[in-house]
Amino acid sequence: MDSGTLIVLIVLIVLPIAAVLFVGAFGLLEQLGQGGLSIEDAPLPPVRSPQTAGGRMERDEEIRQLVQARHDRQLARGEQPVDVEREVTRLLAIDLDAGPEPERQEAALREEVRQLVVARNERRIARGQPPLDVEAEIERQLRSL
Repeated sequence: MDSGTLIVLIVLIVLPIAAVLFVGAFGLLEQLGQGGLSIEDAPLPPVRSPQTAGGRMERDEEIRQLVQARHDRQLARGEQPVDVEREVTRLLAIDLDAGPEPERQEAALREEVRQLVVARNERRIARGQPPLDVEAEIERQLRSL
């Protein structure tokens, strides 16, 4: 038997085996990343809402830790460090002055609708059409939402 015939026989024997192994590997590829050590299989830790007392306490403590870390970094660099208590009080006051979340969201939505109405008016004027009453159009758009 010459070397050419031997190579052809090896290819004819190995090719079907490789094809079977290749097709069987797709099931294994789908199982990659699953199991006991997988991140996706692990249960997520409970998330505390900032609306609850525990959530507010946790948020306040995290703010305090961040300000303390900034203080420590500035002290290590030889810069004037921040007053931790004053900065934490200031940051918490800013958060309290921001108002309840639904009111902030409503104000943001109203401002976004206002921008859209103003842009629509500019396009209407450019086409030679009469402009819309901005406030009435904002109210109409918000009612339709």
